[in-house]
Parts: sequence; structure tokens; C-alpha cells
Amino acid sequence: MDFERRQETVYSDKVKAGKRRTYFFDVRKTKGEDYYLTITESTKKFNSDRYERHKIFIYKEDFNRFAKTLDSTLNHIKTELMPDYDYDEYTRRQEEYERSLLEKDASEDDMTW
Repeated sequence: MDFERRQETVYSDKVKAGKRRTYFFDVRKTKGEDYYLTITESTKKFNSDRYERHKIFIYKEDFNRFAKTLDSTLNHIKTELMPDYDYDEYTRRQEEYERSLLEKDASEDDMTW
């Protein structure tokens, strides 16, 4: 059994990033009552049902520096490198995509009655 599977997951969240990619954020608890974050990128391979996964581990002693550096890096991109880009574009697309899936499911449910 590998290290990660022995750890208890106490919180999970995910970000769907298009049709092929998902980011998973999992807070895990060690046997020693400690917590850490794993961030997993899962990408569906083309023409396959298989997924490729990449994982990073963030430990409590790095939380503040990691969050601060991530925030400043994203702000640099948004304000200095690409200030005119519409960063909400993909959020709107994802919301529309998810809404269309719900509508499709609802219409399929109507047909079963």
C-alpha cells in the first residue's frame, strides 16, 4: 500500500477544466494528526478511457508561502502580462456546458415517464 492511500482524506474539492482535465484538491490527515494538501491534475488521454495524473504535495510549513506566491504569480499574469484578457470567459463556458448537461439529463428523465 503506498503512502497516500494510508492517509485519511478529510476534505476534497475539484475544478473541472474543460472536457479532458480536472484538478483535485484533497486535504489528507496523517496517523500523527497532521494535515497536508495534495493537488492532482487528471487529464483524459486522447482516444482512450485512460487518465494521466500528476500530483503535488503541499505541507503545512509551506501553506502561507505557497498561497502568497501563487496569488502574486496569478496577479502578475492578470495585471502585467495579460491585463485585457477576459478571465471569466472559461468560467462562463464551463457554466453553460454544465447547464446543458443538466438540461439534457432533465429532458431524458422526462422521456422515461
